[in-house]
Parts: sequence; structure tokens; C-alpha cells
Amino acid sequence: MISAKPVLGELNWNLFRTFCAIAEEGGITRAARRLNMSQPSISQALQRLEDQLGCQLVFRDSRRFSLTARGERIYQECSEIFRCVDRISILTEDRNDEEFGEVSLQIVSNLVSPLINEALRLYHLRHPSITWNIEVQNSLETVRRIAQEKSGIGICLLAKPVFNLDCRLLFREEFSVFCGAEHPFFGRTQITTRELRQEPFVAFTCATEGMGLEPMAVLSESVGLGNRVSGRSPNLEEVRRMIVAGLGIGILPLMAVTDELERGLLWRLEVSDHPIGSDVFLVSNPQGSLTVPEQNFITVMSELQALYPDMH
Repeated sequence: MISAKPVLGELNWNLFRTFCAIAEEGGITRAARRLNMSQPSISQALQRLEDQLGCQLVFRDSRRFSLTARGERIYQECSEIFRCVDRISILTEDRNDEEFGEVSLQIVSNLVSPLINEALRLYHLRHPSITWNIEVQNSLETVRRIAQEKSGIGICLLAKPVFNLDCRLLFREEFSVFCGAEHPFFGRTQITTRELRQEPFVAFTCATEGMGLEPMAVLSESVGLGNRVSGRSPNLEEVRRMIVAGLGIGILPLMAVTDELERGLLWRLEVSDHPIGSDVFLVSNPQGSLTVPEQNFITVMSELQALYPDMH
């Protein structure tokens, strides 16, 4: 009579562990010593498992011990199952130390930074269960939200630190004035600010709306550009497109236009009497209460700056 197929949910996995011990120790006597059980208990466990499975697992005689062919296959499967269970147990160690939550980061658009990239990578390695929400925002709005405690941390381009906020200097981003290939200044090695002020200017919308914290506004005002605006957009890609098309000159971060410079679509205008740049800050509110994930990100940034002071 063929026994019914055993139902997985009805199997006793303790019996399988006992069977694995029997197979690995090569007999009931040694398995009993390993498991600190009596020999009759081991024999009864083996018999119960065979009854549940409806097949013989071990040859029984006084001269030798061996698994049946089916017993060997079942042992191999059970052994792999218990190895997986052991690996799961290792993965759950120190589970109470694992952090959950979310980091919301406000960041200025098109910021190219190996330092920030490495901070994200290292943070994720340390805290893989943290979810990130990164929102592109102009610096004025980021500062406003952090000051009102509507946001915890932000990465901004500022002309100087903001009063009453914690502004940690990360690095200085270099900007420059550019023109397209059709512009008369293309190929010129040095230009004076007086010449630049006479040219049509492609502006970021935030600069024309008076958002003084945005670096392009600060930089263009400091050089005296923007008296005659020929194009405007809040998007860096579109400002770059208009400059390439020849609508006028404009200020862009150097790291964002390396490809266009190599292809000869843009020309960097070296302003002989006025250096252009803006500082990148990690901003938070010392009066606010940062979450643990947000504070951990600040810690990671501090560690990287200490290890790699020249990384931008």
C-alpha cells in the first residue's frame, strides 16, 4: 500500500534535525551523544520521521550503518535548508541596532560633487534600511524651509553663511561666464568685466526675480551682468542650451559644462579682473531637532571631509 504524500505544514522539523545529526554522526549512538538525548529517543524520532514520510531513511543492522538512496537525497536537502536557516539567523544579529526612517534632503540643482556621491554611498552601506527623499530646490527656498523647521538639512550654494543657521562649508564650486561658438567672444583668452556688461545675458529665472541667495544672482550682480536679459529659465539645461545657441553670455558651473567645452560648443570667458565662485554649504537649524538619520548624514559628511579634505 502506498502511503499518502506528507503535507509540508504537518512535518516536524525537529525530527529532520535529529535525522541530520544521525546522518552526520554516522549512527544513532553518536547522534544521541551530540544531541544529549537517549538512544531510544533518537531511534523513536527516526521511526516517526520515516512514518511521516512513508519511506525508509536508514538501513538498520548490527554490522553497518548507512543511509538509503532516498535517505541520502533527503539528508542533502535538509542540510541545505538548515544552512539557509543558519544564514538567516546571522543576518538578524544586532537587528535592534538597525535604523529605519527617512532622510529628506533639499539640494541645489545640477550640483556635481564626488564628495556628496561618496557620502550617499557610505551612508547607505551603514544604514541600508533608511529611505532617501532628495528634492531639488533653490537655495533661498531651502534656507527658508530650514529656518522655519519645515526641512531638516539642505545643500545650498551661498555667498556667505546664513545668520542663525548651522552652515557647514563643504567646498567651493567654481563658476565661469560662457559664450557659444557663434559669439564674437568665442576664442578670446581674456575679457574684461566692462566688455561683458555690454553683452546680452542669459539668466536663471530666480536671478531675474531677485532671489539673492541663489549664486547665479549673486555672481551676476557682483560682475554687473544682466542689464540686458536675452533669455531666462529656472532650468540649468535650458540656460546652457540658450548660451550654446548664441542668445547671449551666461554664468554656469564649470563641472556642468565639461562635455560642451570638449565639443567646442561653449567657450569659457576668463574674466581677468574678477574671480567667480560660490561656496557649497550643508545647512541645518541648530534650534530645530534633527532626526537620527539626518544627524547621521551630517556625521558621515564630517568624516569624509576629515579623511579627504580636497574632495569636492
